[in-house]
Amino acid sequence: MLLEALYHVPRDKWAYAYDASTIHLRIRTKRDDVTQVVALTGDKYDWGGTFQELPMERTAHDRRFDYWEVAVRPRFKRLSYAFKLSAGSETIYMLDSGLQSESPATPGECFEFPYIHAVEVAQVPEWAKQAVFYQIMPDRYANGDPTNDPEGTLAWGGKPAWDNYFGGDLQGILDHLDDLTDLGITAIYMTPLFVAPSNHKYDTMDYKHVDPHFGDNALLHKLVEHCHERGVRVVLDAVFNHCGEQFPPFQDVLKHGAASRYASWFHINRFPATVENGIPTYDTFGFFGNMPKFNTADPELRNYLLGVAEYWIKEIKLDGWRLDVANEVDHHFWRDFRRLVKQANPEAYLIGEVWSDSLNWLLGDQFDSVMNYPFADKVLEFFTGNADGAAFSNEMGALIMRYPHQINEVIFNLLCSHDTARLLTRAGGDKRRLKLCVVFLFTYIGTPCILYGDEIGLTGEGDPDSRKCMEWEPGKQDRELYDFYKLMIGLRKHNPALRQGHFRFLHADEGDPNIIYERMDGHKHFTVWMNNTANTALLTHPMQTSDWRDALTEEQVNPADGQMKITLEPYGFRILYRSL
Repeated sequence: MLLEALYHVPRDKWAYAYDASTIHLRIRTKRDDVTQVVALTGDKYDWGGTFQELPMERTAHDRRFDYWEVAVRPRFKRLSYAFKLSAGSETIYMLDSGLQSESPATPGECFEFPYIHAVEVAQVPEWAKQAVFYQIMPDRYANGDPTNDPEGTLAWGGKPAWDNYFGGDLQGILDHLDDLTDLGITAIYMTPLFVAPSNHKYDTMDYKHVDPHFGDNALLHKLVEHCHERGVRVVLDAVFNHCGEQFPPFQDVLKHGAASRYASWFHINRFPATVENGIPTYDTFGFFGNMPKFNTADPELRNYLLGVAEYWIKEIKLDGWRLDVANEVDHHFWRDFRRLVKQANPEAYLIGEVWSDSLNWLLGDQFDSVMNYPFADKVLEFFTGNADGAAFSNEMGALIMRYPHQINEVIFNLLCSHDTARLLTRAGGDKRRLKLCVVFLFTYIGTPCILYGDEIGLTGEGDPDSRKCMEWEPGKQDRELYDFYKLMIGLRKHNPALRQGHFRFLHADEGDPNIIYERMDGHKHFTVWMNNTANTALLTHPMQTSDWRDALTEEQVNPADGQMKITLEPYGFRILYRSL
């Protein structure tokens, strides 16, 4: 047994309260080294009377390590615990005090979870576990009111650029709500709506008014009401890391310099605030002089921005915020932000834009979720590149182990966004490969999100090409692809096991691009079979029961001699299920 590979700490993602009565414990061991792990648990005040040995499940792995997990429901909300690890004839015990060869007789040297305080449990919105999101860039979705078009608006469907406009607005979204509900969408996330000079509106100049090119506050209120009537939640995008250079307080700094009452709202390194040789004398988003960075530690600015967040939650009954460049804002601000927003709407869903490991923001005191770009990268790398099932299962196992389970249930999974190339383009134009990605998205853990237009076959390289106008002419839409998205959304919506069930790879071998995995709860068991090659493939896996059906056709599918054998066309898939 490789002792140096063993790892556990009694905090964060390794020992945490899943809910008000359940603690999840995790431990790491060397890959394929340990054969069994048992959690030795009990109450420190009555160790003998509460002692339990709970076998742990190997729930995930990556290239180097196995990860074991168990859910514990301590009778008195307190837990002392140790781990018994076995490898062949070797057995060791891992305690807070270190490693030893004998079982602990008392809890004194064990790890401890002192008490489950409900107020400290990472609470996530229940509705987000069930949601199917649709991302909309308002200028590019639909032009419902040509009278509010910006000067120089181009004809719909023209070539997107960083500085052009196509006239999309809130009325256009309102006009197409029936299309969204027909597809099966239950939540929309819109990129910024507030007054700003650009088409993307990430350079805000007025945080409390809808940009007149999109409509007005009353129209936004109407849109949200109509969405709620259809059971559709609404999440807005906010930029609290920086503003636009036309934001009045920054204009005051440009005019009055160090004498401006707003000088402390920004990080001014040297006055006057200007750009010298391409580098601003003040901190910015990137090096864009037109996007000065906020000093969110300033009390007056912090109160202003928190007031903005609260205003929209209360004014239009907003269901959540997507928070731009969230990792460059201080944690103190986000803690205050969460407290205020959750007081206004306890079910508000908070999504941070963080592109890497985000555990620091996901411990229950800041965000509920983050944009899961690592998920997109790994899925696309596997289904559109040089595939290896073992490598893919390793990558996904590592992602699952990044966060507590309740966070994984609402992690914001996407395959592309307004900031990346579109899915069909990244799939090399191959719809078969695209469909494998989509099947995985809708049968995996987390909250799935579609970028507008992906469901009808929009293509596009990175920004600005990915920000094309939505295609509304039926003859130019890929309706077969639309029906496929609708089918997969419906399958997920009608089967809780695909939203909150257990996930595990059943077949993911080195050198083999084909995979089989399962989702399962107490009512249904799904297996997903994928041929990730350009050739017809026969996939097999041991299965003892003969009550399997195709989830899309209801055709009965039986194993032979304890082996399920599924023949799949190139880049084909099949989803089977059985009732439990």
